[in-house]
Amino acid sequence: MKKIDLRSDTITRPTLGMREAMFNAEVGDDVFGEDPSINALQDYAASLFGMEAALYCTSGTQTNQIAISVHTRPGDEVICSHLAHIYLYEGGGIAQNSGASVRLLPGERGLFTLEDVKANINSRKDDHLPYTSMVAVEDTMNKGGGAIWDFEEIKRLSAFCRSEGLAFHCDGARLFNALIETGISPKEYGAQFDSISICLSKGLGAPIGSLLLGTKAFISRAHRRRKNMGGGMRQAGFAAAAGLYALQHQVERLKEDHLHAQLLKACLEQQTFVAKVLPVDTNIVIFQLANGMPAVKMVELLAQVGIACFAFGPDKIRFVTHHDVSREEIDAAIELLKGVKAD
Repeated sequence: MKKIDLRSDTITRPTLGMREAMFNAEVGDDVFGEDPSINALQDYAASLFGMEAALYCTSGTQTNQIAISVHTRPGDEVICSHLAHIYLYEGGGIAQNSGASVRLLPGERGLFTLEDVKANINSRKDDHLPYTSMVAVEDTMNKGGGAIWDFEEIKRLSAFCRSEGLAFHCDGARLFNALIETGISPKEYGAQFDSISICLSKGLGAPIGSLLLGTKAFISRAHRRRKNMGGGMRQAGFAAAAGLYALQHQVERLKEDHLHAQLLKACLEQQTFVAKVLPVDTNIVIFQLANGMPAVKMVELLAQVGIACFAFGPDKIRFVTHHDVSREEIDAAIELLKGVKAD
């Protein structure tokens, strides 16, 4: 029985064109700034978002943690969603790497507002309180079911952060899913932020890597931070070539993943074992189970019929569509879901 793997878009494998780009990549020593493929990737991504510079790193966790470290000082405070990846899933990195505390904001599907931020900035005159120095958003919002941030809210947050001297960072692990769905240009989006992290190894399908974008001065400091975090790379241009290929060839097809997610949502809404399906904006489908069924039990049941997935809480399941799951496999998964008996 062939498994239909909906666990994550991180399991994607390089396409044939990407493998050819990797095989033919010119390489050099990146610590010395001499890898032409890495330099080409960094220049392309920076130009795409209208930013001055970019830094190629091994993962989104690394780009996020470097950004926080550069934007803050020990004892500062970072504002983010209570569902944020930088808080929940990066190994306590904010505390360990930056010595900063976190102010968690509630909000439906992990999306907060300018008013929420204003109400949670500590007084700069009160030495008893952490110094609020940074606001971070995640777009799309993983724990919010791939929720897309309202761009008008982002612009309001951006203007406020700049007026208050707050760094404004975007964890854009799945940012291209948002941009392809909304039609907002990368340059218009990039103009709102002091720094952006973009992941190449999820829906875009590269085997490794994320990019951190910002000003030349910011990226210079980020380069130093990457080095003392052990993130310096040598002849890594073969991996960067995959990332450049992904940016140039794999973005438009994300629309297919979004369509597939909508098909799964429509099916799940008709199943008796499903109590609720979160709104689906992009390629993530999160559904709550009915009748108190534990998520781990449903994961086992789905595995038995050939669908691989994750529990996403005690009573929730997450499906993620990606380019390694075809329309035919989505159709097959729908038929399998219709046959699941969860009594």
